[in-house]
Amino acid sequence: MRVGVVGAGYWGPNLARNFAISPDWELAVICDLDAERAQSVADRVGGVPISTSLDEVLADPTIDAIAVATPARTHHPVVMAALAAGKHVTVEKPLADEGGRGAEMVDTARANGLVLMADHTYCYTPAVLKIRELIAAGELGDILFVDSVRINLGLIQPDVDVFWDLAPHDLSIIDFILPGGLDAATVAAHGADPLHTGKSCVGYLTLPLAGGAIAHIHVNWLSPTKIRQMVIGGTKRTLVWDDLNPQQRLSVYDRGVDLAEQSKATTSDARAANISYRLGDTWSPALPEKEALSNMTAEFASAIREKRQARTDGASGLRVLSILEAARGSLQNAGAPYPVDITHEMVLS
Repeated sequence: MRVGVVGAGYWGPNLARNFAISPDWELAVICDLDAERAQSVADRVGGVPISTSLDEVLADPTIDAIAVATPARTHHPVVMAALAAGKHVTVEKPLADEGGRGAEMVDTARANGLVLMADHTYCYTPAVLKIRELIAAGELGDILFVDSVRINLGLIQPDVDVFWDLAPHDLSIIDFILPGGLDAATVAAHGADPLHTGKSCVGYLTLPLAGGAIAHIHVNWLSPTKIRQMVIGGTKRTLVWDDLNPQQRLSVYDRGVDLAEQSKATTSDARAANISYRLGDTWSPALPEKEALSNMTAEFASAIREKRQARTDGASGLRVLSILEAARGSLQNAGAPYPVDITHEMVLS
C-alpha cells in the first residue's frame, strides 16, 4: 500500500523513515507547507517526491493512506479532508484539540469504513506490549493501582501545557494495557506554573478506576533528572516498567499484601487485622529489540487489510482526549474532581 506523510517537522521524519523501510508500505510523498523542510526529509529516505499541497496529495488515487504529523489544532481539518478523499489515516497524539472534533473524526471514519488510528507510539513498544500480555493473562491479578512518572528538563511547549504535552503518553498506555481501557468517570488535576509561563509546567493527575483502583500520573518539564517509570500493582504481583533501563525495562515482583489472609481477620479493629505480606521472587521478562514505530506501521497495515479497528483506534484517542479535557476543567476549578464527558463515546455507539 502507498502512504503519504503529512508534516515534516519533529515527528514526520520518524514516520517517514519507518514507512520507507516497512515491507507493508511504499512511501509515496512527503507533504509540508515548507518545501525545503519536506525535501530535507525526502532526501533522508531515498528521495521520494514532495508536495506543498495537501489537496494534491489527497487527489492522488494511488495513495491509500496518510500519516498526519502536524500541530494538534490542524488535525481535525486535515483528517476530515483525508477521510472525505477515502484515505485511511493515522494521526499523532493528541487525536484532536477538542473532544467534539475528535468524535466527528471517529464517527466519519466508521461511517466511511476507513481506519482511523491514533499513533500512540508507546503502546507499540515491546515493553508495553508485554505488559498488556501479562495483564490479559492474569499474571498481576486484579489491578489495584497505576502510578506513572514522566519528568524531564524541558522542552516548554509554546501552545500546550505539560498535561497536554506529556500525559497523553501515560494515558494512552493505561488505556491500552487495562482490559476495560480508560474508564475513569472523574479526573482531578493539580498544576503549577512557578516560571510564570502562563501554563502548567508541573502537574499531577488522579483518576479513580473501576473496582476501587486508582491511577496517578506525574508530569514535569522542570526536573533536572529524566524519569520514565510506571508501577502497576495487582492482587497477585506488581510490575515496574523503567523505560530508561535498557538492561531491565520490566521487573515483576511476587510480593505484596495477601488479601485472602486479610479477609480472614475476625476483629473489627483494622490495626489488629492479621495481614500477611508475600515476599516472593522478582523476575524480568525477555523483550525483543524492535522499534515501536515499526510495530505501529505494521499494525496500521494489518488493520486496513483485515478491515478491523486498529489496536489504538480513534476511540482510544478519544478516551485520552476526554481525560485531558476533564483535567483542564479540574484545573479551572482549583483541582476539584471534574466529570469526564462520556457523550463522545455515546456518539460512537
